[in-house]
Amino acid sequence: MRFGICILPDLDWRTSRPLWQRPEQMGFDHAWTYDHLVWGGLPDSRWFSCVPILTAASTVTSTIGLGAFVVSPNFRHPVAFSREVQTLVDISDGRFLLGLGAGGTPDDRLLGQSELTARQKVDRLQEFSRLLDRTLREDHVDADGEYYTARDMRLVGGSVRDRVPLLMSGNGPRSVRFAASFGDGWITTGNTTAATTDEWFAGIARNCEIVDAELANRPDGSDFARYLSIDSGPAQSLESIGMFDELTGRAAELGLTEVIMHWPRSTPPHVASEAVLDEVAASRLT
Repeated sequence: MRFGICILPDLDWRTSRPLWQRPEQMGFDHAWTYDHLVWGGLPDSRWFSCVPILTAASTVTSTIGLGAFVVSPNFRHPVAFSREVQTLVDISDGRFLLGLGAGGTPDDRLLGQSELTARQKVDRLQEFSRLLDRTLREDHVDADGEYYTARDMRLVGGSVRDRVPLLMSGNGPRSVRFAASFGDGWITTGNTTAATTDEWFAGIARNCEIVDAELANRPDGSDFARYLSIDSGPAQSLESIGMFDELTGRAAELGLTEVIMHWPRSTPPHVASEAVLDEVAASRLT
């Protein structure tokens, strides 16, 4: 099991800089932040941009993976975004972890786009991901899709695709199958409306079965990473060391290879104790 931590981007860099340095010192394997224009969990909060934060974090750390949790097509075009990815891969020396997801509200309304159904959002994500993949591998890319076009997009200097994993987020069967067939890894929050922890893990278990079935057709299936946002269910992992052990233990039993918790906050969401975080770092991150 590998461990990550998510730091919400609601703090200015002067305040958050030491928060980005501490996970590496503690022994975390990766650190993440959300990629939104407005996040539904704190819609009236000050909110900073994911890619510049990760770029800044890459300059004050040296070994920890740095993740976008997760990028969606709601306000991005894969061709233009590929240049940001290429740049961040270079600055971070290959430590960038790229999560990709279908996206939700309110980001899907902020640019005045036509409303899409859930199926259309998944269609759009799959087209976005495939075109992004091409622009990170190929030079002189042309594309004519339902949602995106490209005309002679350049990739001077060669492919960077082997230096950045595409980690596909998904909780519904179709998205989970796509993650396992196309992606380098799968990110799941589980059913965030589950009433109990047992119900939440039962849903994750069903999706793990889908992943297993899809990976049976992949020769590289044994290298496929499985990330769980462990605070997305009814319980908070840093509520206590006992809760941390219970949740991570159950995740490991299902074959999840990575868990991502949240930096403790004094106000919702993700209220927890930094003392428990320190205990986890001292006794579990070995």
